[in-house]
Amino acid sequence: MPSSYSLSDVLERMYHNQLALEAALMELSLLVEQQGSQGVGENVRGALEVIGENAGHIKQGLARLRSKGSN
Repeated sequence: MPSSYSLSDVLERMYHNQLALEAALMELSLLVEQQGSQGVGENVRGALEVIGENAGHIKQGLARLRSKGSN
């Protein structure tokens, strides 16, 4: 295990955690909707939209950070 982690490595792991949480929330929202709680499912889907939008920005930022580090 490395003794120090680069900022881009830490941010990439956070990004992967965000994707995992997004997938878990989607599974839970589907379960909740199947049980008849449409309002809760809609709220979760709204939160998932924000997560998805932010994931795109994070991915672009990581790409820029990595490209600057390789120069």
